Amino acid sequence: MPRIQKFTFNPFQENTWVITEGNQAIVIDPGCWNTAEEQELESFLADNGLTPIRLVLTHAHLDHVFGCAWMHTRYGLLPEIHASDLSILRNAERQGRMYGVPCEPVPEPITFLEEGQMIRLGNTELKVLFVPGHSPGHTALWCAKGKFVISGDVLFQRSIGRTDLPGGNMDILLASIREELFPLGDDVVVHCGHGPDTTIGEEKRLNPFLR
Repeated sequence: MPRIQKFTFNPFQENTWVITEGNQAIVIDPGCWNTAEEQELESFLADNGLTPIRLVLTHAHLDHVFGCAWMHTRYGLLPEIHASDLSILRNAERQGRMYGVPCEPVPEPITFLEEGQMIRLGNTELKVLFVPGHSPGHTALWCAKGKFVISGDVLFQRSIGRTDLPGGNMDILLASIREELFPLGDDVVVHCGHGPDTTIGEEKRLNPFLR
C-alpha cells in the first residue's frame, strides 16, 4: 500500500502531499516557500531513502506551485498539470508580486495531465479526475487501492474551493464535486489542499455548500 505524508507550507497554509511506495515518491503541489520549508521536504525524502520521480500539480494557483523551481533545480523534475491551467502557471511570478509573496518563475511542463490518465508508482495507481471550477484545469488524484483522493482546492472539510479567482465558476465546481468525487464512495478519505482530511460521506451529509 502507498504511504502518504502531508506538509503544510507557505503563508497560505497549503498542504503539500508526498505519495511513496518502496524507495520512490510522487510530490503533489509543492508549496514550500522558503529555505526552511525546502529543507523540511528534502530531509523527509533523504531520511526515508526516497527518490522523487514525478512532480504533479492539481492546479496552478500560487500557493501550490511555490516549490516548483526548487524541485526542478534540486531533483530535475518538471511539473505536470492539465493544459487548461497553463496560463495560470505562467503567471505565478506576477501572482506572487500581487500578493506580496515572491515566487520564482515556474519551469514549463513538457507533459500534461489528461482526464482518465493513470499515474503509476510501483503497484499504486492514481487516476486523474478532471474537476474544474476552482480553476479551469483543476484535477484530483484518485487511488482506488488506497481509498483516498487528493482533492486540491475543490473540496474541503465543510467547505469548497473559492470561485472568485480568474477562471473560477461555482456551478462548474459543484458539478465537479457531485459528478466526479461523490461517486467514489462514502468511505473514501479526502486529502485536501488546505485544512484537515475528511471523507466523501461526511461532506455529503454535513457540507453546507452541497446539501
